[in-house]
Amino acid sequence: MSQKPLNRSQIEQLVRRSLARHSAGVAAAPTVEASSAESPKAGAPNPLVINISARHCHLSQKSVETLFGAGHQLTPKKWLYQEGQYAAEESVTLIGPRSRVISNLRILGPCRDFDQVELASTDAISLGFDIPVRNSGDIAGTPGCMLMGPAGFLEMSEGVIRAAPHVHMAPEDADFYQVENKSYMKLRIGGDLGLTFDKIFVRVDPSFKLEVHIDTDEGNACGFTQQTPCELIK
Repeated sequence: MSQKPLNRSQIEQLVRRSLARHSAGVAAAPTVEASSAESPKAGAPNPLVINISARHCHLSQKSVETLFGAGHQLTPKKWLYQEGQYAAEESVTLIGPRSRVISNLRILGPCRDFDQVELASTDAISLGFDIPVRNSGDIAGTPGCMLMGPAGFLEMSEGVIRAAPHVHMAPEDADFYQVENKSYMKLRIGGDLGLTFDKIFVRVDPSFKLEVHIDTDEGNACGFTQQTPCELIK
Protein backbone atom coordinates (compact mmCIF):
# COMPACT_ATOMS: atom_id res chain seq x y z
CA MET A 1 0.00 0.00 0.00
CA SER A 2 1.40 3.41 -0.94
CA GLN A 3 2.15 5.74 1.92
CA LYS A 4 0.05 8.91 2.18
CA PRO A 5 2.29 11.94 1.46
CA LEU A 6 3.08 14.26 4.36
CA ASN A 7 1.61 17.73 4.42
CA ARG A 8 3.78 20.82 4.79
CA SER A 9 3.26 21.14 8.56
CA GLN A 10 4.24 17.51 9.13
CA ILE A 11 7.34 17.92 6.99
CA GLU A 12 8.42 21.01 8.90
CA GLN A 13 8.01 19.20 12.23
CA LEU A 14 9.98 16.24 10.90
CA VAL A 15 12.80 18.43 9.65
CA ARG A 16 13.09 20.42 12.85
CA ARG A 17 13.18 17.24 14.95
CA SER A 18 15.86 15.84 12.65
CA LEU A 19 18.00 18.95 12.96
CA ALA A 20 17.60 18.99 16.73
CA ARG A 21 18.80 15.38 17.01
CA HIS A 22 21.79 15.98 14.70
CA SER A 23 21.37 12.39 13.55
CA ALA A 24 19.01 12.29 10.60
CA GLY A 25 20.83 14.84 8.49
CA VAL A 26 24.04 14.77 6.51
CA ALA A 27 26.77 17.06 7.85
CA ALA A 28 27.15 20.40 6.13
CA ALA A 29 30.07 20.89 3.75
CA PRO A 30 32.05 23.96 2.80
CA THR A 31 31.66 25.40 -0.69
CA VAL A 32 35.24 24.57 -1.67
CA GLU A 33 37.02 21.58 -0.11
CA ALA A 34 40.48 22.00 -1.63
CA SER A 35 42.17 23.78 -4.46
CA SER A 36 45.46 23.89 -6.27
CA ALA A 37 47.10 26.24 -8.74
CA GLU A 38 49.59 25.04 -11.33
CA SER A 39 52.22 27.29 -12.87
CA PRO A 40 51.38 28.04 -16.50
CA LYS A 41 52.51 25.47 -19.05
CA ALA A 42 55.16 26.71 -21.42
CA GLY A 43 53.47 29.34 -23.55
CA ALA A 44 50.15 29.16 -21.66
CA PRO A 45 48.58 32.55 -20.93
CA ASN A 46 47.31 31.64 -17.45
CA PRO A 47 47.93 29.21 -14.56
CA LEU A 48 45.52 26.30 -14.13
CA VAL A 49 43.40 26.33 -10.95
CA ILE A 50 41.60 23.17 -9.78
CA ASN A 51 38.79 23.53 -7.24
CA ILE A 52 36.69 20.89 -5.54
CA SER A 53 33.15 22.18 -5.38
CA ALA A 54 31.08 20.90 -2.45
CA ARG A 55 27.29 20.61 -2.52
CA HIS A 56 25.43 23.89 -2.97
CA CYS A 57 22.47 25.50 -4.71
CA HIS A 58 21.71 28.32 -7.12
CA LEU A 59 18.43 30.18 -6.76
CA SER A 60 16.35 32.77 -8.58
CA GLN A 61 15.50 36.04 -6.81
CA LYS A 62 11.88 34.92 -6.56
CA SER A 63 12.94 31.73 -4.78
CA VAL A 64 15.25 33.65 -2.43
CA GLU A 65 12.27 35.77 -1.41
CA THR A 66 10.10 32.68 -0.93
CA LEU A 67 12.68 31.25 1.46
CA PHE A 68 13.91 34.40 3.22
CA GLY A 69 11.12 36.95 2.85
CA ALA A 70 9.97 39.62 0.43
CA GLY A 71 12.74 41.86 -0.86
CA HIS A 72 15.55 39.77 0.63
CA GLN A 73 18.92 40.05 -1.14
CA LEU A 74 21.74 37.52 -0.87
CA THR A 75 24.71 38.69 1.18
CA PRO A 76 28.22 37.70 -0.03
CA LYS A 77 30.14 35.67 2.56
CA LYS A 78 33.14 34.54 0.51
CA TRP A 79 34.16 35.58 -3.00
CA LEU A 80 34.95 32.67 -5.32
CA TYR A 81 37.62 32.42 -8.00
CA GLN A 82 35.37 33.40 -10.90
CA GLU A 83 34.77 37.14 -11.06
CA GLY A 84 31.53 38.23 -9.35
CA GLN A 85 30.69 34.77 -7.97
CA TYR A 86 30.34 34.24 -4.23
CA ALA A 87 29.20 31.90 -1.47
CA ALA A 88 26.35 33.68 0.30
CA GLU A 89 25.81 34.09 4.02
CA GLU A 90 22.43 32.45 3.48
CA SER A 91 21.90 28.69 3.52
CA VAL A 92 18.86 26.43 3.35
CA THR A 93 17.77 22.98 4.46
CA LEU A 94 17.26 20.39 1.73
CA ILE A 95 14.64 17.70 2.33
CA GLY A 96 15.21 14.47 0.41
CA PRO A 97 12.78 11.75 -0.70
CA ARG A 98 13.59 9.60 2.36
CA SER A 99 12.67 12.53 4.62
CA ARG A 100 16.36 12.92 5.38
CA VAL A 101 17.89 16.35 5.28
CA ILE A 102 21.00 18.35 4.54
CA SER A 103 21.15 21.39 6.77
CA ASN A 104 23.12 24.53 5.91
CA LEU A 105 23.16 23.92 2.17
CA ARG A 106 25.09 26.95 0.93
CA ILE A 107 23.59 29.26 -1.69
CA LEU A 108 25.94 30.58 -4.37
CA GLY A 109 25.31 34.02 -5.80
CA PRO A 110 24.45 36.08 -7.64
CA CYS A 111 20.90 34.90 -8.34
CA ARG A 112 20.16 33.08 -11.59
CA ASP A 113 16.97 32.69 -13.60
CA PHE A 114 16.52 29.07 -12.49
CA ASP A 115 16.83 26.94 -9.34
CA GLN A 116 19.44 24.19 -9.18
CA VAL A 117 20.88 21.96 -6.44
CA GLU A 118 24.28 20.33 -7.03
CA LEU A 119 25.12 17.22 -5.00
CA ALA A 120 27.85 14.61 -5.04
CA SER A 121 26.78 11.03 -5.68
CA THR A 122 27.28 10.02 -2.02
CA ASP A 123 25.05 12.92 -0.93
CA ALA A 124 22.35 11.77 -3.33
CA ILE A 125 22.51 8.14 -2.20
CA SER A 126 22.24 9.14 1.45
CA LEU A 127 19.22 11.32 0.74
CA GLY A 128 17.51 8.79 -1.54
CA PHE A 129 17.97 10.61 -4.84
CA ASP A 130 18.78 9.08 -8.22
CA ILE A 131 20.39 12.07 -9.93
CA PRO A 132 21.94 12.37 -13.39
CA VAL A 133 25.25 13.96 -14.33
CA ARG A 134 24.35 17.21 -16.06
CA ASN A 135 25.94 20.48 -17.10
CA SER A 136 24.72 23.48 -15.13
CA GLY A 137 21.36 24.73 -16.41
CA ASP A 138 20.48 21.43 -18.12
CA ILE A 139 17.82 20.43 -15.59
CA ALA A 140 14.90 19.20 -17.72
CA GLY A 141 13.67 15.84 -16.45
CA THR A 142 15.83 15.87 -13.31
CA PRO A 143 14.49 15.13 -9.80
CA GLY A 144 13.02 17.87 -7.66
CA CYS A 145 13.23 18.48 -3.93
CA MET A 146 12.00 20.71 -1.15
CA LEU A 147 14.08 23.51 0.35
CA MET A 148 13.29 25.13 3.68
CA GLY A 149 14.35 28.62 4.71
CA PRO A 150 13.52 30.84 7.68
CA ALA A 151 10.50 32.37 5.89
CA GLY A 152 9.04 29.42 4.01
CA PHE A 153 9.33 26.38 1.77
CA LEU A 154 10.32 26.09 -1.88
CA GLU A 155 9.07 23.05 -3.78
CA MET A 156 11.32 22.39 -6.79
CA SER A 157 9.77 20.17 -9.45
CA GLU A 158 13.21 19.60 -11.01
CA GLY A 159 16.79 20.80 -10.68
CA VAL A 160 18.74 18.34 -8.51
CA ILE A 161 21.87 17.22 -10.40
CA ARG A 162 25.38 15.93 -10.09
CA ALA A 163 27.38 18.61 -11.89
CA ALA A 164 29.50 17.36 -14.77
CA PRO A 165 33.24 18.06 -14.35
CA HIS A 166 34.00 21.22 -16.30
CA VAL A 167 36.57 23.90 -17.00
CA HIS A 168 36.04 27.65 -17.24
CA MET A 169 38.39 29.46 -19.60
CA ALA A 170 38.83 32.70 -21.50
CA PRO A 171 39.17 32.74 -25.32
CA GLU A 172 42.97 33.08 -24.99
CA ASP A 173 43.06 29.83 -23.00
CA ALA A 174 40.83 28.11 -25.56
CA ASP A 175 43.21 29.20 -28.31
CA PHE A 176 46.19 27.83 -26.42
CA TYR A 177 44.56 24.45 -25.69
CA GLN A 178 42.94 24.38 -29.16
CA VAL A 179 39.44 23.70 -27.87
CA GLU A 180 36.04 25.30 -28.45
CA ASN A 181 33.14 26.24 -26.20
CA LYS A 182 31.01 23.19 -25.29
CA SER A 183 33.71 20.74 -26.38
CA TYR A 184 35.52 18.30 -24.07
CA MET A 185 39.04 18.00 -22.67
CA LYS A 186 40.89 15.60 -20.38
CA LEU A 187 42.25 16.33 -16.92
CA ARG A 188 45.28 14.28 -15.92
CA ILE A 189 45.72 13.96 -12.15
CA GLY A 190 49.08 12.95 -10.70
CA GLY A 191 49.93 11.90 -7.17
CA ASP A 192 49.80 8.49 -5.50
CA LEU A 193 46.59 7.39 -7.23
CA GLY A 194 46.89 9.08 -10.60
CA LEU A 195 43.93 9.05 -12.95
CA THR A 196 42.55 10.91 -15.93
CA PHE A 197 39.08 12.43 -16.28
CA ASP A 198 38.17 11.91 -19.94
CA LYS A 199 35.16 14.26 -20.17
CA ILE A 200 35.84 17.74 -18.85
CA PHE A 201 33.20 20.03 -20.36
CA VAL A 202 34.65 23.27 -21.75
CA ARG A 203 33.02 26.64 -21.06
CA VAL A 204 34.56 29.62 -22.83
CA ASP A 205 33.73 33.25 -22.02
CA PRO A 206 35.80 36.46 -21.93
CA SER A 207 34.89 36.90 -18.25
CA PHE A 208 36.18 33.48 -17.17
CA LYS A 209 39.45 32.63 -15.44
CA LEU A 210 41.06 29.25 -16.09
CA GLU A 211 39.54 26.92 -13.48
CA VAL A 212 38.43 23.28 -13.34
CA HIS A 213 35.57 22.21 -11.06
CA ILE A 214 35.24 18.64 -9.81
CA ASP A 215 33.01 17.50 -6.95
CA THR A 216 33.93 16.00 -3.58
CA ASP A 217 33.50 12.39 -4.70
CA GLU A 218 35.72 12.97 -7.71
CA GLY A 219 38.32 14.73 -5.56
CA ASN A 220 38.35 11.85 -3.08
CA ALA A 221 38.61 9.27 -5.88
CA CYS A 222 41.84 10.80 -7.18
CA GLY A 223 43.29 11.70 -3.77
CA PHE A 224 43.32 15.38 -4.68
CA THR A 225 45.21 17.81 -2.44
CA GLN A 226 46.68 21.27 -2.84
CA GLN A 227 49.96 19.61 -3.80
CA THR A 228 48.56 17.24 -6.43
CA PRO A 229 50.01 17.91 -9.92
CA CYS A 230 47.32 18.33 -12.61
CA GLU A 231 47.36 18.90 -16.35
CA LEU A 232 44.70 19.82 -18.90
CA ILE A 233 45.10 17.98 -22.19
CA LYS A 234 43.04 17.99 -25.38
